[in-house]
Parts: sequence; structure tokens; C-alpha cells
Amino acid sequence: METGYLRRPIPLAAIVLLALVVHGPLLTMQLPLTTSYDANLHIFFASHYAHHWFDPWNEKWFAGFSQTTYPPLGHQWIAIFSYIVGLREAYALVQLIAVVLLAIGVYRFSRLWVSERASSYAAAFSVFLGAVAFLVYSAGQLSTMLSAPLYLLALPYFYDWSRSADGKGLLKGLVLIWAAASVHHVTLIFGSVLFALPVVWLACIDRHEGRSVAAVLTRAIMFAVVAGIGVGVILLPYWIAIIRHPIEQIPIPHASRSNLLLNLNYLTNYFFVPYGALILALPFVIWIGSANRRLRPLLFGFWVAFLFGLGGTTPVPKWIFGRAFEILTFERFTLSAALLALPIVGLLAESLLDRYRAVAAVGLSAAAAATMAIAMGWLAWSPFHTLSGLNVDSVVEFLNRNGHDRYRYLTLGFGNALPKVSTYANANSVDGEYNSARLLPEMTHYGSAQLTSAKFFGTAGMESVRAMLKHANNYGLKYVFVHDPYYEPMLAFAGWRKIETYDSGTVTVWSKEDVPPARPIQSDAMPAPWEGLLWGTLPLGSSILAILLALLLPDRVRATERVVEFPAPAGERVYAREARG
Repeated sequence: METGYLRRPIPLAAIVLLALVVHGPLLTMQLPLTTSYDANLHIFFASHYAHHWFDPWNEKWFAGFSQTTYPPLGHQWIAIFSYIVGLREAYALVQLIAVVLLAIGVYRFSRLWVSERASSYAAAFSVFLGAVAFLVYSAGQLSTMLSAPLYLLALPYFYDWSRSADGKGLLKGLVLIWAAASVHHVTLIFGSVLFALPVVWLACIDRHEGRSVAAVLTRAIMFAVVAGIGVGVILLPYWIAIIRHPIEQIPIPHASRSNLLLNLNYLTNYFFVPYGALILALPFVIWIGSANRRLRPLLFGFWVAFLFGLGGTTPVPKWIFGRAFEILTFERFTLSAALLALPIVGLLAESLLDRYRAVAAVGLSAAAAATMAIAMGWLAWSPFHTLSGLNVDSVVEFLNRNGHDRYRYLTLGFGNALPKVSTYANANSVDGEYNSARLLPEMTHYGSAQLTSAKFFGTAGMESVRAMLKHANNYGLKYVFVHDPYYEPMLAFAGWRKIETYDSGTVTVWSKEDVPPARPIQSDAMPAPWEGLLWGTLPLGSSILAILLALLLPDRVRATERVVEFPAPAGERVYAREARG
């Protein structure tokens, strides 16, 4: 009997503790709030729910927009925790929960494909994954990071139902799918191809003796139909908003759609940093995955996700997505590719530890640590810097005094510090950081994302700002805050006057004298009261139900454990052994 600690699986509790030890201090220090692009955006959304739970109409951006255009569950949990610890701390807590759930999700997903021991290594590696560090600390994509583990946790139940008609698996899988969609619908849509299809394929391979492939596929389709109906009902206000106002704005450039081979900074940002030492394992992933029948579905999902993650480097994403290629960002696919590769990487680690023991343990640990270290170091070395940490207290104080909140405002040169202003200021803005909610013609008619960062979008960006300044009276736009002198000549030429200066001259305030107070802009995008009621109950209810089912219906110990030998020969080398206990 093997008793060496290097030949035993890592306990799941130890992996959870590892995730807490590695990411807990970084998130406790609220690092993403000063280094990432989207952390402040998520806090802004959560702040609205904290004050207006059943009213998703938010007047603070774009002269009014509906938050039903973005699934709410992650933001709602931040809002709930904010009542206890505050918004910033609540964001860090929810992000930490996402990282911990990801490790658990990788473990459970990997158990479909490889042994318990290899699965534990895959879960441990997920803690140090470059794509995780990139999305948490650089991109700040809370929704992707929280929805992905919920989806991974649902897949084993989907497998159990499809393979053996496990009723408990059907119930728990559906509820987790609904919760994942309530966090981020895009992850669900693409996960159906990248993750669910390989799992259905595997269920067909592993079906019980005497069961037909048709029976497995029928149950899988039944699961998909019920899951789709549930998602349709839970996110009904979202579908209504999209049908009323489909995304028809001029495409906004994004670096992840570029040909990464033509720009070293983009290649580093979207390939070397997210994959890290995993790049060294890619040949083994392809070799082992193609040589073993049970791993070929996993290799298929990985290869598709890998190609998508390369953005415009290959023509494949544009061929498949068509016009949607100009709307999507592709770093999410890099995370998917890495997660799909981890079970095979865990198998590789198992083999190396059996052969080289302590030497392999040191090497694998160093590779994992170096992967995360490179991702964290890139925050300082990267030429792409955020303004998330900009001090906006003076701006907020100005807007909250002397009736200034009766007018709308605009920031120029604030980048992704704009949501910080909007979260704590009582006044409303004509700008915003959420592209899909932009309905004002001054913005949708130009290929510029935010007015506050207009100069980075060239002529289109500056023309968008000029159009907004021209219509200032219509929107009650009286104050412009400038953090970049580049914009000041344009303001002066348009008749605006500098009235105050803050932070040693780094922030100036400009005003226009004849602007009337802002008035509500009537929009057919405003959701009905019943939509707000659904939005405030069903998404959160799906997550609470998932928690209750996890506590009240614990999983059974699997009767068999499938083990893939390494290196795998050309034929299938899978055998089952009884797992006692």
C-alpha cells in the first residue's frame, strides 16, 4: 500500500486553505481596486442594488440605464455583504469566494476525467493559475470568475444525470446552472460548447452496460431544455432589454481581438501571462489527450477554447462569431482553455511525482509559484496601467455640496476611476463604463467606449465628446472634471470656464453658465416594476436554493474511480477499481 505523502491526493480542505492563504491577503488589501480595470465597475453596480434592490433603473450613468442588461447575482451578493463590511470589503470577499469555489470546481470537474490524486493536483494548480491572477488582479472580471466555478460544479451532476438518470444530479445541476447564468450569461453560453459537449461525449463513453447512446443524448437534451427554460425565466428582464435595444453601436476596439503575434505587449498580456508555466505542459496535454479515448472530448474542448483565446491571431473566431467578434472580449476563453487543460496537467504531475518524487515536487511547486509571480509582476511591468487607484474624494465632495447634484457631470482623463466617482457622488453623469448600456446617440454613433477616455479612441472618441458638449443644455451637463490637460483646449474653445483646481492642479473643474438643471430623460429602456421584482428575487433565490441543496442533499461517494495511465499508449488504457469508504 502506498503511504508516501507524495503518492496521496491533496485533501480538498488543504486546497481550500491554500487558496485562502495565497489570495486572502491580496484581496484583504483590496489590491484589485487599485490595479484592475473592472473592480470599481462591479462595486458601482452593487452600490445601486444596496440602495434600490427592486429598481434596476440607474440614473447615474448615460442619463439613465437599466441594470437588467447585466446579470445581477454577483453584484447582489456584494450589496448584501456591504451592509456588514462595506462595499469595498464586500467586493474583496465575493472575489475570494469565487477563487475558493474555482479550486473546488476544478477538483470536481477533473474527477470526471482523471483520478482523485491527479484531480487534487489540478485543483491546487488552479490557485496559482496565471489566467486567474490576470482576471482577478488585472482585468477585475468578477462575473467571469464567479460564474465559471458554479458552472464547473454543475457539470458533474449533468454527467450523472445524462449517464445514469440520477434524479438528484438533475436537480442540483439545474439549480447550479441557473445560479451561474444569474452571475454571467456569457460564460453559460460558451460553456455549453466548451465544457458541456465534452461532458456529454464522456457520458456516452462511460454509459452503463446495456444503455444506449440515444438514451444518454435524450437525457442531456432534456437537461438542456429545462435549464434553458429556467434561465429564460430567471433572466427574463435581461432578454426583454436585449430585444428592445439590441447592441447595434459601432464596434469598440479591444486589444484581445488583435493579432497577438504582431504586438509583443499584447502577446504577453493575453498569452504568456495567463498561461505561464502551463505553456510548457501544452505538448503533453495534446499528446496525452489525443492518445486516450476518454480524454479526447476534453482535448476537443481545450483546443476550441485555445483557438478562441488567441482572438484575431487566427481567423477562426471571426469565422465562427461573425459580427459578435467585434463585441466579445477573448481573455475569458484563455481561462476556459486553462481550466480544460488542468485535469491532464494533474495527470502529468502525478506521473512526474511517481518518477522523480521530491525533485518533481520542487519543480512543480516552483513552476506554479512562478506562474502567479509573473502575473502579479506584470501588474507593475505592463505598459497598460489603470487609474483605478486615483483619489476622487475632491470630485465627490464638490458634487455633493451646494446643490451641484442638480446638474449632470462629465469626467475626462479619469479612466476606470469614473465608477468610483459615480458610486459615492449624488449627481448623475452622461458617461459610463458599461458599453452595452449606452443608448445616447452621442455615444452609439461613434466607435468610442467611454467619454472619459476619449483620446485613446482617436477621432471617433473626440468627436463623441464634442457632440456631448454641444448638447450640454439638453442633458443638464454643467460640470466637467479634467484629469488630463489634453482635453482643456477643447473645453475652452467650446465656451467652458475653469472654476476650481484640486490635488495640486492635477484635477480641474470646468463649468458652463447657461446650463439648466438636469431633468429625467424619458426612455423606453426603463424596466417595468414587475421586472424589478423578478430581478430582485429569482437570481438571488437560485443561489440560496443551490446552497440549501448542497447542505441538505450531500453527494454520495462515487462507487468507482477511473484512472488514466501515463504515458498513454495508442489504445485505451482506462480501468476501474473499487473505491472503498
